[in-house]
Amino acid sequence: MKLEIIQHFDATGQELSHRVPEKGSSDIKLGAQLIVQENQAAVFFRDGKALDTFRAGRHVLSTMNIPLLTRMLSLPFGFKSPFQAQVYFVNLKTFLNLKWGTKEPVGFRDSELGFVRLRAFGVYSLKVVNPPLFIGEVAGTQAVYATGDIEDFLRDLLVGRLNDFLGETVKSIFELPQHFDEMAVALKGRIADDFAKYGLEIADFVINAITPPEEVQKMIDERSGMGAVGDMGKFVQFKAAKAMEKAAEKGGEASSGMGMGMGAGMGMMIPGMINQAMQESKQQALGAAVATATKTCPACRKEAPATAKFCPECGAEFPKNSFCSHCGTALKKGSKFCPECGRKTS
Repeated sequence: MKLEIIQHFDATGQELSHRVPEKGSSDIKLGAQLIVQENQAAVFFRDGKALDTFRAGRHVLSTMNIPLLTRMLSLPFGFKSPFQAQVYFVNLKTFLNLKWGTKEPVGFRDSELGFVRLRAFGVYSLKVVNPPLFIGEVAGTQAVYATGDIEDFLRDLLVGRLNDFLGETVKSIFELPQHFDEMAVALKGRIADDFAKYGLEIADFVINAITPPEEVQKMIDERSGMGAVGDMGKFVQFKAAKAMEKAAEKGGEASSGMGMGMGAGMGMMIPGMINQAMQESKQQALGAAVATATKTCPACRKEAPATAKFCPECGAEFPKNSFCSHCGTALKKGSKFCPECGRKTS
């Protein structure tokens, strides 16, 4: 008589467990060959009880369905053996890149911003580590149990633990980004016991982002911008100068818009800013004139710097009060002040 061969291959890559046969049970014969792949475990059930768990390899099954007696034993039951058996193939691989995240924003009391709503997103991976417990607590008698059947439950479990963790350990959302790795490790430890109750293990847990609503993000951006400005007075001057530049480019329409945007206070600041700019420009021009001004030596007729007291060519002393010692302008005899720079002559 031919021996039965029992094995299963997951074509979808998403099955956590698969029952053979899928419908009902089967009268598995004595000596049936059970082939278990490297990444599988097979839980053998007979008469509704889990009798043994088989790991990778070829195994010979022994049941009460002895081939020579099967027909005789099944006569009172309409030629159906009363000794039924099933094999649950459990996938032991690590299921990667499973998504978790908040369906709705969760409330968080921030020490700096007050009550804010947060969204969180990330990924995790899981594997079955206790096949009989998983079959008994989760898969049950379901023929095929895939990751999609448990993802919603695990996601809600993860989010619930995250909410508890945030409320206990984090004071402000400004602290979050720099602590994502530490938070993920701590949360993984908390979640481990929850997963173990169902024969599962959380292999990895990653927090990708914890973000407040868009309006709160804008407030945070504005706060960061104020910190980057530094000297508020210089920042206001800079903004006023940019507004004046735009007004000059666009004419009256831009000027009107600037007036409406800046208000009366900015209008009072602009004259002072213009006056300051003119004074600085005048000082720069005067400095440039002094640096280039020259005078003629009365002895050798060579040019010398306007502020020189002696000729650098022949060493002759320049007559006092004939030139301004500050800007080099020729002075009239008896002048007490320079007609160019207004400095007092020595």
